[in-house]
Amino acid sequence: MNTYLWFVGKRILQLLAVIFCGVSATFLVTHLSPIDPVEQVLGRLSARSNLSPEAIASTRAALTELYGTGQPIVTQYFNFWARLLRGDLGPSLLAFPTPSMELVARALPWTLGLLTTSTLITFIIGNLFGALAGYNPDNRFFQAFGIVAIAVQPIPYYVVAFILLVIFGFLWPVLPISGGFAMDVRPGMTLTYIGSILQHSILPALSLVLVGFGGWFLGMRALVSNIVNDDYVTYAELGGVSRRTIVDAYIIRNAMVPQLTALAMALGGVFSGTVITEQVFNYPGIGSLLIDGVNYGDYSLVLAVSTVSITAVALAIFIVDLLHPLLDPRVRTE
Repeated sequence: MNTYLWFVGKRILQLLAVIFCGVSATFLVTHLSPIDPVEQVLGRLSARSNLSPEAIASTRAALTELYGTGQPIVTQYFNFWARLLRGDLGPSLLAFPTPSMELVARALPWTLGLLTTSTLITFIIGNLFGALAGYNPDNRFFQAFGIVAIAVQPIPYYVVAFILLVIFGFLWPVLPISGGFAMDVRPGMTLTYIGSILQHSILPALSLVLVGFGGWFLGMRALVSNIVNDDYVTYAELGGVSRRTIVDAYIIRNAMVPQLTALAMALGGVFSGTVITEQVFNYPGIGSLLIDGVNYGDYSLVLAVSTVSITAVALAIFIVDLLHPLLDPRVRTE
């Protein structure tokens, strides 16, 4: 027990280091960018209305003081961490004066729901069918399933998303292709609203599942194909142990350890795929919010989205990492 607690303590320190380095890198990238958010706002204001030079100068001074862009970058960096620890990254230029963290809080449930659903479905289906295919290599159904997995896996997220968009949006228009829910549905805890959300999430989630399941299937099939030849599996079969027990307790459990490692490595890539998918289907998640913030030059919004995303991915990897010693006692935790 003490060994495992020491293992958890080291992983917590690594978690904090990853978040610190990731957030710091994001801060430097945004603040070293040639895009000036204050000038971006002034340019849009000038295009919409005739502002006097005095009004422009006054607005520039107010925005510069508000966002602290006139200070040295080191001062901005320490001020950023001070505001972040208070949960306040300032107002968003995109939706001024709404706080950036408030915009992220509105969009985060959409992305978490989409990511959680698609990741769980992909992980479970890919590993389950991969284990069965590895244990039953002569089964024609799993052979056909493997061919489909090999064909689909190399296809990028956006290609699958556009194919689904064309099929279900134009050729066979049975599913909504844009937004998070129907415009004529009032938000609230009603069956109509929940049903509309589920209906609008089918295509974005399906695009992620179709691309992701192939990698899990092929990886698990290869692992199981090696495990079924081990002595302890052969001994269990000769001893009359049921096939279900052999697959569940002996094969899948041992094969899941490297798959959990692969899951931790894949979590970061899933977010990038979600950003593209949200753009294709105009889904109201933090991926779409991030793109809008980048296009608008909104430092506060980009930093808020990036900070939350880095923290979420790091926490997910941290949780997966803690599961290894619990799943397989052979994993060293010293």
